[in-house]
This record gives sequence, structure tokens and C-alpha cells, in this order.
Amino acid sequence: MTPQFRHIACAVGLLAGAAATAMPANAQTTVITREPVQTQTIVTHEPPVLSPTQRTTVYRTITQQRAAPARATVEYRVGMRVPDSVELYTVPDTLVTEVPAVRPYKYMVVNNRVWLVDPETSQIVAEVAE
Repeated sequence: MTPQFRHIACAVGLLAGAAATAMPANAQTTVITREPVQTQTIVTHEPPVLSPTQRTTVYRTITQQRAAPARATVEYRVGMRVPDSVELYTVPDTLVTEVPAVRPYKYMVVNNRVWLVDPETSQIVAEVAE
């Protein structure tokens, strides 16, 4: 390669680099924005704090309702989720009047135990036995 050709190649390279970094006056900048992501808020209820008298009231009122007992194919415990196939019942208004803390829950009866369930999460929040 001749020295003159090298100088021309270097000059072309420098000009190309300078042209790439210089922004013409009519250049446009593209800004990409994203739509806000919608999240689903699930409201969970704190487990009810029931006095011994309130627990007795809950148990007696619900067991007098004669709700069909759920199948005992699963050993239920506080904190577990209830399968979708289990029918949950609305807490009677008379009970809500006496024990307002049970208002947000539904219930099921299994093995002579009343299980209070958060209807939003299907999670058992309390067990009430005789």
C-alpha cells in the first residue's frame, strides 16, 4: 500500500466517523413509552379475633343453620386454601349483628367444625369448634 493511499484511507475513515457522530439538524429522536401495567389488588382480611363467647355464638348459630357439611376427604387447617369444588355459605345476618368480625367471611362445616374462609383468596382464616 502506498503512503499516499494510506493517508487517503485514514482521511476517509475520520470523515466517516465524524459524520456518524454529528447529528443533522433534521434528525428525530424516538421515545418509546410503555402503558402502565395494571395489577389486580386482592384484598385479604386479617384473621378474626374472637372471644370465647363469640366463638360459641358463631358455632351455635352456624350449626343451627343446617348447612350441608362439606366432604371430609381433606384434613382442613387454618391457612390452607379450600378447593373450588367446596360450597361456601354466607354468614347469616343475625350472626354478623352479634359478631361483626365475621362479616367479610364465608363458612363451611366439616366434622362438626366451622371453618371461616376468606372468599377473595379461598383461604381458611379460623376454625371454630364446640
